[in-house]
Amino acid sequence: MMAETMSTVIVIDDDAAVRESIGSLLRSVGLQAKLLASVDEFLETGRPHGPACLVLDVRLPGHSGLDFQRQLAAASIHIPIIFITGYGDVPMSVAAMKGGAIEFLTKPFRDQDLLDAIQLGIARDRAWLEDEKAVAGLRARFETLTPREREVMALVVAGRLNKQIAYEMGVSEITVKVHRGQVMRKMQAASLPDLARMVDRLNLTRDKSEGS
Repeated sequence: MMAETMSTVIVIDDDAAVRESIGSLLRSVGLQAKLLASVDEFLETGRPHGPACLVLDVRLPGHSGLDFQRQLAAASIHIPIIFITGYGDVPMSVAAMKGGAIEFLTKPFRDQDLLDAIQLGIARDRAWLEDEKAVAGLRARFETLTPREREVMALVVAGRLNKQIAYEMGVSEITVKVHRGQVMRKMQAASLPDLARMVDRLNLTRDKSEGS
């Protein structure tokens, strides 16, 4: 569990005894716990910067846990959710899982079941954060390209040959080669397939790539 010491598990439950019990369990295995009594407390502080997951009671004052799940998704706030409830039913659990929840646990649940779900949630969040960081790096490199280099890149990954690109852009083939070399250097692409993967991860369309 040492690899998870910088991870945060946010527990939202209006029952203080439940919060403290889960908090003690988390601290006993080296996880950082943030214990909250309501959704409003979470909204005031926001999600942590590092890997995290949310242990969320389904029934909360002022907010339904399922409504809050939808609210987070609508606001593009990414955090894995583990639902806990003393009043669960099949439709409720189906709705939670369809909404992307990691697990739906009915109280009383086994400590290990909760810990397993938390470990899965944190692992997924860490992978998501790492992917976001990688994409941000690619985006920063893309922003260094000139409009002409972006146009060349779009045509290159579309499979055009240098002479075809030159004809389409109305420039010399040597100019295309220069732009192509600059694209590969600035994007730090080792090969054409590598560049194509970068474009795919950035979710670029040719129209976006041609924009200045």
